[in-house]
This record gives sequence, structure tokens and C-alpha cells, in this order.
Amino acid sequence: MTVPSGRRERKKAATRQKIADTALRLFLERGYDAVGIRDVAAEADVAVTTLFSHFASKEALVFEQDDDFEQRLARAVTGRAPDEPLIPVLRREVLDLVRHCTAEGAAPVWRLIDGSPALRQYEESMRLRHARSLATAIAAEPGSSRTATACRTIARFVVDAYSLARESADPEAALDEIFPMIEAAWDAACPSTRA
Repeated sequence: MTVPSGRRERKKAATRQKIADTALRLFLERGYDAVGIRDVAAEADVAVTTLFSHFASKEALVFEQDDDFEQRLARAVTGRAPDEPLIPVLRREVLDLVRHCTAEGAAPVWRLIDGSPALRQYEESMRLRHARSLATAIAAEPGSSRTATACRTIARFVVDAYSLARESADPEAALDEIFPMIEAAWDAACPSTRA
């Protein structure tokens, strides 16, 4: 996550983090459905309006790094060297995201998500949004010869690779298996590589 530079930005970031940490603690202690927005706001010692200025919904409290993850995927595309191949860069970024989401202490959060239809639905909409953002970054590359459909397809494959690896007993081995297929699909989508 980007470190805010000014005092005001740091204070906003600290408030946001306090709200997210409080919400997650309450959700894990009492269960997601048993905790309301007002409970979180009261426990975090903020107004409900302050909570909503940082988080658009109750579900967003659980996925507080959602925007950061979305930006990281797009930056992996736009921030790489001009001669650096796309798919290996995306694999490294996905591996970093998977490592973050499978770090020690993450299992109770994923059990919370898996146990809530609202959180599972939010996660799915989040993945679709991440894929759209990634596809836009891929399609905007100078000199790209792939169609918008190819860019959207690869972006979905990459985001799905994250989900599959996160759920795997051996995330790195899962990515080692998945990414050659993604690279083959990417190569097949390039008109200049077709026979």
C-alpha cells in the first residue's frame, strides 16, 4: 500500500486502517452477520458517515486492500520495462498477491469469507472489476496487436489464476502449472505468431 505523504493523508489512512482492523476483529469474534455498521463505527470511535467516507459497504470492510490489489495488477503492466514480457511480470505480481493473502493469520479471514454469501458475492464482483482494470491496462499498451477480447480473456485468466492459487495447498506450484497455459493463450492471440 502506498504510504501517504502529508499529515492529513496519513491521518485519513490511519483512520481507515483503524476502521478496517476494528471491523475485521468484530467480524471474526462475533460473525459477519452479527455485526452491523453502527457496531463497527462505535467500536472504532468514528461516526457512521466517517466509516462510509472510507468504505462504500459493509463487505468492503473485509476487503480493505481491494483498491491496492487492483492498482498493483494494472501497475505490473504499465510499470514494466518496454522489452519485459507481460506474462512473467503478471505471474510475479499474482504470486506476491497470493503470498500476501495466504500469509500466517489469513485462514480465519478466508473462512469468514467462505461462510458468508454476501462476502463471496462481493469477492466475485471484485475479481471481475480487477479483471476489467487489468484488461484496460493491457489493451492500452503501445503497439499492442491483440484484440480487446484477447486482452479481457487474458486478464480474466490472470485473476482466476490468483483465486486458484490462493485456494491451492501449494500456491507456487499451482501458478507454475497455470501460467504456461496463460502464456500459450497470450501467444496464440497475437496475429503475428499465428501460422
